[in-house]
Amino acid sequence: MSTIAQQEEEMGLPVTPEPPSTAFRPPNIALTTVGLALASFMQVLDTTIANVSLPTISGNLGASANQATWVITSFAVSNAIALPLTGFLTRRFGERKLFTWATLAFVIASLLCGLANSMGLLVAARALQGFVAGPMYPVTQALLISIYPPQKRGQAIALLAMVTVVAPIAGPILGGWITDNYSWEWIFFINVPIGIFASIVVGRQLKGRPERLERPKMDYIGLATLVLGVGALQIMLDLGNDEDWFNSTKIVWLTVIAVAALAVFIIWELTEKDPIVNLRLFRHRNFASGTAAMVMAYSAFFSVGLLVPLWLQRNLGYTSIWAGFASAPIGILPVLLTPLVGKYASKFDLRMLATFAFVVMAATSFYRSGFTLDVDFARVAEVQLWQGLGVALFFMPVLTILLSDLEPHEIAAGSGLATFVRTLGGSFAASLTTWAWNQRSTIHHARLTENISAYDPAMQQTVTSLGQGDVQRGAVVLNQMISQQAVQIGFNEIFHLLGILFLVVIVFVWFAKPPFTAKMGGAAAGGH
Repeated sequence: MSTIAQQEEEMGLPVTPEPPSTAFRPPNIALTTVGLALASFMQVLDTTIANVSLPTISGNLGASANQATWVITSFAVSNAIALPLTGFLTRRFGERKLFTWATLAFVIASLLCGLANSMGLLVAARALQGFVAGPMYPVTQALLISIYPPQKRGQAIALLAMVTVVAPIAGPILGGWITDNYSWEWIFFINVPIGIFASIVVGRQLKGRPERLERPKMDYIGLATLVLGVGALQIMLDLGNDEDWFNSTKIVWLTVIAVAALAVFIIWELTEKDPIVNLRLFRHRNFASGTAAMVMAYSAFFSVGLLVPLWLQRNLGYTSIWAGFASAPIGILPVLLTPLVGKYASKFDLRMLATFAFVVMAATSFYRSGFTLDVDFARVAEVQLWQGLGVALFFMPVLTILLSDLEPHEIAAGSGLATFVRTLGGSFAASLTTWAWNQRSTIHHARLTENISAYDPAMQQTVTSLGQGDVQRGAVVLNQMISQQAVQIGFNEIFHLLGILFLVVIVFVWFAKPPFTAKMGGAAAGGH
């Protein structure tokens, strides 16, 4: 009797026979894992690798800084649209073919990005790259789970969790190094050999893998409202801070379009017999609670990853590369602990592991809320290192929980839907936290200056001293000092709130109901 059947029998549940595809194992499971992991790392890496290269790209292509931001926005918008389509695409083409074709299309799009000689062509190529990247991560997750025996699936999920953490951190560092030492085109060209290797290896290793294909009808209304709603929402989030949010007519119209289109989308998909995005997956208790926990925790984690490098550059004067080095230790413990977490996590209640992880992440956020302008590199890196402990124990348990009660044919669709919602959560977090930081900094600047009088003799002496005898220069220096302090106070307040948010996430984790392995074992094994 299989491990899954034994677990079901011990719990008094009816024994579910393993689906036929559980017998399938690739000729070389290690090589297959490397191919899948490389493709996923490449795809996640490209969400951040171009960020630090935007000034160079815009300069070389004769574009403005605002136009250059569309290199990021176009990828994010098309990626967000493609993610929830994963379930439909896997039903139509199968996971193996979808992975192979999507990876090869990603290679072609990356090549086009590097060859682009105008900002318009680069943005178009990035949009294509983002769209074909959409199914790659969810399908990789489904394939990894399906090729491993039940007792080792935790290690497969832990591996993907490590990729999710490390790739976005490595992106800016690698992008900056390549741009400084070679040229910006190579941040895209490096994908070509990696993608070709991954697609060939996985395509050959998984040849003959049983898959159940369908011919679902195209839900045109669902697709149209998804594209319109998600596209408008993502553009609104990306442009909000620059356009001063709802003081801008453009942002107001984008919001109206997004809300109306997504409302129609949700109602239609819940009532459509064959929806293009299966929102009914949220009927599963663990999927719903696990996804809620993942979205909230990832949003907070994403905010940390965004704010710390910005703060280091904006307030402490770090270069982009050194800001990357100071932030990078967050990836050390996830890399080191991934094999152990994957191997032994199933021996514990995954809710306890996730709770411990969120307590650690809350503690590091609260610690950062006490930072001052005098904090040194070692202290920043040390806190990042300790947060990595929480990250190492966060992704794998929560991913396992949210996949644990899905049916065999729902794994890829569920992963795509959860990743889509998580991505939108990250976009909301990026816009909201940077807006809140700027707002709080402005408020604190006003409060710090409201009691300063130009007629106070002591203040006049201070200004003269700061300007080395030049009053006007001294006033500028004083204002810069006040601005730095205001920004620091705003930073501290944001991290205090993030610490609270990490603690709130714990509540959602405990809505999940064990077991977290039995059903997923059978489901994941189906892989289709």
